[in-house]
Amino acid sequence: MRALAKLEQTLPSRLRHRIDALRFATVSAAGGGPTVDASVLTAIAAACHNHERLRFDYTDRSGEVALRQVEPHRLVYTGRRWYLLAWEPSKQDWRTYRADRIYLRPPHGPRFVPREPPSGDAATHVLAGLGSRAWRYQARVLLHAPVSVMAERIIPGSGTLRAVDESTCELETGSDSVHDLASWIGGLDVAFTVVAPEELRAHLAALAGRYAAASSKSRIR
Repeated sequence: MRALAKLEQTLPSRLRHRIDALRFATVSAAGGGPTVDASVLTAIAAACHNHERLRFDYTDRSGEVALRQVEPHRLVYTGRRWYLLAWEPSKQDWRTYRADRIYLRPPHGPRFVPREPPSGDAATHVLAGLGSRAWRYQARVLLHAPVSVMAERIIPGSGTLRAVDESTCELETGSDSVHDLASWIGGLDVAFTVVAPEELRAHLAALAGRYAAASSKSRIR
């Protein structure tokens, strides 16, 4: 996205139209999370590259919308979602925003002097801050498999793993939908035990009953 943002500023109009056509004709079949319009990502990437302040309406997980004015630093893709790491002057702190919840308010603001990112690395800061805290349903699950095995199955940014013993590890993850959370954990194809939350246990119990009924031969006529 940074490369595309740089190119767009130097390309003649006829070639910029080709990039717009590519955006229009391209879709993603990935199911890892909400999609973000390519033009939004390009605009954010350009602001990061040019050190220009961004103004946008941001919808938090409770549905509240508020105007934000930030100094954008980096776009981070976790394999499930795009995030913007930015310095928010009004808070005097670093903030992470989901790109699919950003509605830009052009034009961009004045230029700023870039700051050193927290911990020296944008991706590390975003991943450490996500874990499960960004989600409505925050889950802790014991996976009955070695941490080395599960680390190969779990996309970075989808959750954090901690070894419990040689054959068990703990996963911290989350979702805004308890059904999506149950489906994703079940898709890991390993035995597991839910530590929290209670909503996830209840939903899994309901699914178990539904699947048991669906597999019963007595229901076949």
